[in-house]
Amino acid sequence: MNKTATKEWLTKAWHNLSTARLLYEVNHYTDIIAVEIHYAVEKSLKSFLASTNQKIPKTHNLLELYTYIDDFIKFENDELLLLKDISAYHIEESYPAFNRPLPSKEEIKEVLEFSERIFEDVCNILDIRKDELV
Repeated sequence: MNKTATKEWLTKAWHNLSTARLLYEVNHYTDIIAVEIHYAVEKSLKSFLASTNQKIPKTHNLLELYTYIDDFIKFENDELLLLKDISAYHIEESYPAFNRPLPSKEEIKEVLEFSERIFEDVCNILDIRKDELV
């Protein structure tokens, strides 16, 4: 296993995830939190590929990314729907759109908790402790 590359990806994922959590707790804009959540999940999942020195695909689509890593981690159908929703944040919340409502606080809470579980699961599967990340 390429532990150095894995830790680099997971460190960046942790930065995005902890930022999302902090912003959520101070009731910040949910569109910004959504983008942080997306990047946290994307980087967490890409760390599987980094761990085995595989080419990291240049995609932000989490369902597409899942096709590369489904030997490492499995998601239930309802979780795949959440991945689809989180993927949409990359485009829908990163760029302006007239009169588009912000994601609800309840929606953000659900996907934030899901993304935290993903991060924890990935760390456990790859045998990386959070205290190893900077």
